[in-house]
Amino acid sequence: MKISLIVAKAENNVIGKDNQLIWRLSSDLKLFKKYTTGHHIIMGRKTYESMGKPLPNRTSIVISRNKDFEVPEGHFLAHSLEEAIQLGISRNLDQVFIIGGAQIYKEAIQFCDEMIITEVQAAPEGDAFFPEFDRKAWKIVHSEHFPKDDKNEYDFNFMIYKRINP
Repeated sequence: MKISLIVAKAENNVIGKDNQLIWRLSSDLKLFKKYTTGHHIIMGRKTYESMGKPLPNRTSIVISRNKDFEVPEGHFLAHSLEEAIQLGISRNLDQVFIIGGAQIYKEAIQFCDEMIITEVQAAPEGDAFFPEFDRKAWKIVHSEHFPKDDKNEYDFNFMIYKRINP
């Protein structure tokens, strides 16, 4: 099973503030939807709660240490990242997407096969950060620039990194 991490991060690695996204990037949201639709998405409880409900046409695997946390029918609860990944394997999935938040990303980098990173050309204040990673362990296989416009608050680069030696 391919494990893909997908994130939008600023130049200073900020990914959010007060459990919310901190920019308006319509093109990035369309890319996120394009890549994750039809797949299982793994996320922490706070990320799940910030969305308010499961994303359409995706199956959520929510990680929470709270054994009583409830997810809607057709979605899954896991108590660790490892358990979430094992769930994907047991369901014979071809691919899962890890969509956050900060702690889940930090744990997931060691497991993922690819990272799909929107690199936002800004340095906003935030309280959630994407972890530093060893760029020598990854190869950029796709890079696309999106300029700032009326629907995109900042310039950004859409990058796909593949692990060099899995």
